Amino acid sequence: MAKKKETTSLIEALLEYQELKSIDRNTLIAVMEDSLRNVLSKMFGSDDTFDVIINVEKKGDFEIWRTRHVVADEDFVDEVREVPLSEAQRFDSEISVGEDFVDAVDFNSFGRRAVINLRQALASKILELQKEHFYHSFVGRVGELISAEVYQVWKREALLIDDEGNELLMPKTEQIPGDFFRKGETVRAVIERVENENSNPKVILSRVSPEFLKRLLELNVPEIADGLITIRAAARIPGERAKIAVESYDDRIDPVGACVGVNGSRIRSIVRELKGENIDVTTYTTNPMLFIQRALSPGKAVAIALSDEDEDIKQAEVYMRPDQVPLAIGKNAANLKLASLLTGYRIEIFRDEEGATGEEDIYLDEFSDEIDEQMIQALKEEGYTTAKSVLREDRATLLAKTELDEDVLDRILEVLSAEFSEEEPYEADEPVAELATEEGEED
Repeated sequence: MAKKKETTSLIEALLEYQELKSIDRNTLIAVMEDSLRNVLSKMFGSDDTFDVIINVEKKGDFEIWRTRHVVADEDFVDEVREVPLSEAQRFDSEISVGEDFVDAVDFNSFGRRAVINLRQALASKILELQKEHFYHSFVGRVGELISAEVYQVWKREALLIDDEGNELLMPKTEQIPGDFFRKGETVRAVIERVENENSNPKVILSRVSPEFLKRLLELNVPEIADGLITIRAAARIPGERAKIAVESYDDRIDPVGACVGVNGSRIRSIVRELKGENIDVTTYTTNPMLFIQRALSPGKAVAIALSDEDEDIKQAEVYMRPDQVPLAIGKNAANLKLASLLTGYRIEIFRDEEGATGEEDIYLDEFSDEIDEQMIQALKEEGYTTAKSVLREDRATLLAKTELDEDVLDRILEVLSAEFSEEEPYEADEPVAELATEEGEED
């Protein structure tokens, strides 16, 4: 009786786990049947002659039936597949040689060893179910913001526990440099990835991913959560600086102002969460030249030229006055690096040598009394912000990019060139800074 109760308790444990994890009925039956057949195979060398019937409606109710071929007593040789006629007739007096004999099997009659094997088989199946359920419950949540409690902190990683008791890992490389965790502290992060090497699933959290910054913005800016503003790109140097590009689908909403908030109220809490990481918010545009120009802020470009020679690497040459170059590059090249990551362009910065020799350029806005504002805006949207950046460009290229009428463009060129009629042609110097889109690749 003790063995029967022990076996039944194992099945009940599996049923309780099924209810807890919402495992479907067919999966539960398959797990129980596989476990029983595994034990039978170990005992008899094969489970071909056994039928296992599981009744999940009654906890612990299962039946095992064995089908064997009736043979004459003197021909009996296979205990697994055959039964002697004399033994079969003790249960059915009318049975004869050549017929199949079916009888019920009491699993507990196999002894304690069989019960131990069943326990091990069920425990193994339960563990497999736990791992499978754990993996599938997180694999579709990559990029999701999550709060978890710090359980243990080691040198290379931290172990966190979520509200459901799941164990999550945050490697040191996924922690912001200023992070310092204490046991019991609640920490926010995003699910970076879910690994499943050797059927051993691991959930990796991150606080350095650009997705973490995006999720925090969604949490603090209602317009983003409502879909009125979209985050089109984000780049970070964790703990130091970040840039994001946002776009509004409602002309009445200023996307940058909405993200920053009144007196920086919305962005301030995010900066604290990111350990003082400065966040630059810019307006996204499909115009690559204008987007690069905005990304390099506070540095101001004189002109930008894009290169499509390499299909895999998009490149941009940016011309700037000498006093603007340090602003565009930033401390430790952080501004240039983030601009490159944000736009997806490999950026090279060239000094405007005319500025270096004391000769001055003139911004297009200064010609508003002679050139219509719409024409000036058309040139600026293509990356031409100064008179010399326009004069340096080929006329056919200007026509193609700005789509201005020839007469209008010729008039603009006439007005601009009148300011520099006695000056030497412009020549660019070698690049003073270059950065690839791959993080950490600098020249």
